[in-house]
Amino acid sequence: MGKPDFWAGRQASQEIVGRLQRAKSTLQRYQDLTSRLADVETWLELAREESDADLAAQAADDLSKLAEEMERFRLELLLRGQYDRRSMLLTLHAGAGGIEAQEWVEMLLRMYTRWAQARGYEVELLDSLEGEEAGLKSATIAVRGDNAYGFGRTERGVHRLVRISPFDAQNRRHTTFASLDVTPDVEEVEIDIPVEDLRVETFRSSGKGGQHVNKTDSAVRITHIPTGLQASCQNERSQHSNRATAMRILTSRLLKLREQEREEMMAAEKGTLREIAWGNQIRSYVFHPYTLVKDHRTGIETGNVQSVMDGNIDPFIFAYLKLEAAEARASGGREKPQSGQK
Repeated sequence: MGKPDFWAGRQASQEIVGRLQRAKSTLQRYQDLTSRLADVETWLELAREESDADLAAQAADDLSKLAEEMERFRLELLLRGQYDRRSMLLTLHAGAGGIEAQEWVEMLLRMYTRWAQARGYEVELLDSLEGEEAGLKSATIAVRGDNAYGFGRTERGVHRLVRISPFDAQNRRHTTFASLDVTPDVEEVEIDIPVEDLRVETFRSSGKGGQHVNKTDSAVRITHIPTGLQASCQNERSQHSNRATAMRILTSRLLKLREQEREEMMAAEKGTLREIAWGNQIRSYVFHPYTLVKDHRTGIETGNVQSVMDGNIDPFIFAYLKLEAAEARASGGREKPQSGQK
């Protein structure tokens, strides 16, 4: 930063300044945690010397909470991917199952929204397509905050629901699926996309009610012709805003595609090629005949389904990050597994 021409390239200089700020923040957190640890050790020693059971119990409780914070900090330091520290775009799609699958998308959207808000992230609904009778056919949200993508990418894949369907008059058990895609938010990343590679279409928004909805062709769908990737937005008030948001989503998906192609090439060179396939669920949520949420990649499970649906998914995220780190060490750090892969 001391070089005379440091500020000549604005984007490069901002990236370096951001790296410096993150490094300072990481160091400060480390120093705070070690300072608190020293304080707790002092209180524990004092409790032993004075045989103070109440003080010992309080110190032990503080130590337990501190251990949880340290473990979370350690896992954050495992986020070494190029975009792990960025915000993310999270997209859900209903699978086979009609109304039941659309209801499942809405349930998952609520789960991830609650998880993000509990972490202090900002959540914005960018696009949604309502089902004919209930639920959502698809939905895209932006989750903004440090490390959002690094944590969120561990959830990428197919999620399976087993329950007694409230839409079945015969009260039969149904199994349905929804897919989750996670991409880094590329709001500040520039990717050169030729205009001739894009097809832009406008259509009427399909939400319920409101004087603006269903009256103007404000919704926008953008297709990247070479790859077939699409992005749409209909939640903004103007066609211009919808187009800007759809372009941002599309750019994010193109960026993820490039990264995926690079990692598949690396995997192919090693003789393995693993990809997320529809129906190859990463996690099952069973509401009936028993309650269980099980991650099929890590083996982590819990019987408290309601807690998970309220956004308590950190145990699954942390377990996958540990698995990812272990696999990276086993392979000499050359390959990082994709979410949804064993």
